[in-house]
Amino acid sequence: MGASLTSRMSTLFHDIALNSLPQGEKLFFPESAYVTMKTGQIPYPASDYVTRLIGFYRLDLTAYRSYLVSRGPATFLGINVNRADAAWIRPGWCENTIGYWHVPGVRLVYRQRGVVRSVAVASLISWHGVWYVVHLGPNPRPRNVGTVDVPSLGRGVAGPAGGC
Repeated sequence: MGASLTSRMSTLFHDIALNSLPQGEKLFFPESAYVTMKTGQIPYPASDYVTRLIGFYRLDLTAYRSYLVSRGPATFLGINVNRADAAWIRPGWCENTIGYWHVPGVRLVYRQRGVVRSVAVASLISWHGVWYVVHLGPNPRPRNVGTVDVPSLGRGVAGPAGGC
């Protein structure tokens, strides 16, 4: 994890704050990796990627942007991650044909109007040593709207462990 994850999450935070949403999509889990991982496990993985994963990500990017800018300028401070929550997801688990590292609930920590706050990134996957967002907002969610995951005062609580 380390500096690489912090750097990627800093980029995500700045892309959200600067309304560079297409740039923020470059931090999302690649379609080719998802299709490879899900082929034979779910019907139509390419369609699922576009309609569900990217669809929710775009809604969430907009929701995070609205949430951040509604409170004024924000300065990224770092991330809050519980390294013990990182887990190897074996092939065959979670409808996947390929294993990968997963970490849930990484917190983007920032200062806004003198107050430290944080929001969660619900789920990240390491693919070939690079961390990608796979769910920005919560997964599953009660309805198809952009959702900011667990906004909190302070650094928040990273995690919880588990998930796919």
